[in-house]
Amino acid sequence: MESLVDIGFGSRFREKRVLVTGHTGFKGSWLCEWLLGLGAYVHGLALDPLPGQELYGQLGLHDRIASDHRVDVRDALKVRSVLATTAPDFVFHLAAQPLVRRSYREPVETFSVNVMGTVHVLEAIRLLEMPCTAVMVTTDKCYENREWLHAYREEDPMGGHDPYSASKGCAELAVSSYRRSFFGADSPVQVASGRAGNVIGGGDWAEDRIVPDAMRALAAGKAVEVRNPKATRPWQHVLEPLGGYLTLAAQIAAASEKGDCARLRHLASGFNFGPSLASNQPVSSLMERTLQFWPGTWVDRSEPGAVHEASLLNLATDKAFHLLGWSPLWDFTTTVERTVSWYRNQDGRTARERSLADLSAYTSGFSRL
Repeated sequence: MESLVDIGFGSRFREKRVLVTGHTGFKGSWLCEWLLGLGAYVHGLALDPLPGQELYGQLGLHDRIASDHRVDVRDALKVRSVLATTAPDFVFHLAAQPLVRRSYREPVETFSVNVMGTVHVLEAIRLLEMPCTAVMVTTDKCYENREWLHAYREEDPMGGHDPYSASKGCAELAVSSYRRSFFGADSPVQVASGRAGNVIGGGDWAEDRIVPDAMRALAAGKAVEVRNPKATRPWQHVLEPLGGYLTLAAQIAAASEKGDCARLRHLASGFNFGPSLASNQPVSSLMERTLQFWPGTWVDRSEPGAVHEASLLNLATDKAFHLLGWSPLWDFTTTVERTVSWYRNQDGRTARERSLADLSAYTSGFSRL
């Protein structure tokens, strides 16, 4: 079984054209920083960062990536034009409406962005008529959540109660349809999907997310208001799934070059990228651990009439371990500590210095695999 060290994906992306959709967002910004460090020519397709989402600017990515296209993924013609212009060797599709509570306010926009936006990217890749490896990023919430104790596996049914979760389940079905209809194992185009969620780490300032809300409150000397303290989530640092996406893309590209159709049939599929079982913790535990590294208080602000959000969600990652040699590196405490340290910034480093320090610490752990 290959490990992250053995596959050496750094050389796999060096001087390759890589398109990241959603590159101005939280995960997209971290991915661009990592890809630049791997020597890739990074191109971006996204809307402007949302108000308060400063990481893209703090990292100075606009001046460092090869091209920056401010395009809405709902505009099929513009998406097609960007892919034709950039001719990417790799595509990482992260552009999305990513918030559950917002999806209740804006269900049509959520389905349009998350489903048709994904279809537009897939169609643009199909029309390229050139070799390309694509990882379409969805979420752990794409599964039909039965609120059961065992972890969801890649073959479990897609579904979703809220518009966000349902839209991501639909996106997975679209990816599967394109793969089976147009991108067989002998195709120059190979498409996989990555499923991860409850990602935390420095630089996320989105609304209605527990860590950004907590960091804002603690910085202001206020108590952290928690609306769903009993909900259990698979907490993981942002670098964990990004490392999974990069590993998956690198191994697909390697198998494509070898013409290994048997392996491609396994790799061009959906993969869960989640933390160890010990990192499946209730929100209350996340808050208690956070306050160990940034002293303060939290209060229960449960809303009896609040919109439905899943209370229990776990992911099984056996497939990623056995097929990719991927497994999470940071435990729950390390994940929270690195995240809080990034925001608290007691030593006055820039956002990029803090991010590079986290990236260096994370990648140094590859030698343990």
